[in-house]
Amino acid sequence: MKYCSHCGETVSELIPPGDNRLRYVCGHCETIHYQNPRIVAGCLAVHEQQVLLCRRAIEPRHGFWTLPAGFMENGETTEQAALRETWEEARARVQAQQLYMLFNLPHINQVYMFFRAELSDLEFAAGEESLEVRLFHEHEIPWNELAFPTIGKTLKQYFIDRQVSDFPVRMTDITYPARAPRQAV
Repeated sequence: MKYCSHCGETVSELIPPGDNRLRYVCGHCETIHYQNPRIVAGCLAVHEQQVLLCRRAIEPRHGFWTLPAGFMENGETTEQAALRETWEEARARVQAQQLYMLFNLPHINQVYMFFRAELSDLEFAAGEESLEVRLFHEHEIPWNELAFPTIGKTLKQYFIDRQVSDFPVRMTDITYPARAPRQAV
C-alpha cells in the first residue's frame, strides 16, 4: 500500500500507539489501514453416497477440481456466502447445512469454512466459474487433480466421518514455515 484510501496522501508502515504490529498509517489524516484475513465459505454438498465437485474455469488452479466455495461478501453471513457460492459455481441448491470444517491459513491470510449440506435436488450445472460440475463416489474422486489442500483434507475427513455417521465441527491450521527474507544482490 502506498497511498491512503481516505485522503490520497502517502502512507508509512509503523506500529501505531497501543498496537503491537506493523500497519499502514497515513501521516496526514492519521487513518490506520488494517489488513485482515479473507473468509472463504463453501459447501460440501452430498447426495446419497456422492459429493459434488466443480472443475475450475478460473485461476488459480484452472482445470482442477474443488468444492463450490469463494470469498465472503460484506453484508452476508458465512452460511449465506456458502449457499451463494454453491449456487454461483454449481447452480446447486442445498439444505440442512451445518458448519463442518474450518481451516486457518495464516500464510495467505485466509480462513476457509465448509458447510456440510444435502443437495435439494439433482438439478445442477456449471456456473460461470466452473468448466463442469458432477457427483463423485469416494473411489471416483480425482485426488491428484484437487485444486487446494483444504479440499483434499475436507473430503478425506468427510469419508472417515461418514463411516461412523458422526460429523463434528473440525478446525485445522495449515501452516508453512516462514520464508527467509530476500537478500540484496
